Amino acid sequence: MSPATELAIRARRAAFNRAIAEGDATVIGPLLARDCVMVTGTDSAVIAGRNAQVKVWGREFASPHRLVYDRKPDVITVSPVEPIALEQGEWQGVDKNTGAFAASGVYTAKWRETGGQWVIEAEIFVTLG
Repeated sequence: MSPATELAIRARRAAFNRAIAEGDATVIGPLLARDCVMVTGTDSAVIAGRNAQVKVWGREFASPHRLVYDRKPDVITVSPVEPIALEQGEWQGVDKNTGAFAASGVYTAKWRETGGQWVIEAEIFVTLG
């Protein structure tokens, strides 16, 4: 495993978390691959493509009762043969206005290095609480 790669991916995840907390969809776009896919935690909705995800986040951020999601990576496994990595961890959503717990679970994300930057190709979330 490359410590520099793991650090880069953790920094990108931290930037994603900050963008969610601050409600800034413009920061999220560059963190995603053009053809990325997200499978949501509760209803397993599939959101395909960077533009679609940025649009969904924009709608979420505009809601007066929105949630703030935080993803905490536990393990990042870097491929020794391809410029890809797998992130696994836990996520939690809280009400932005009250801080009340709303949901939590586990997730996995596939990252790829493209043009010197690590971007998310796929994320799957599972709601457990």
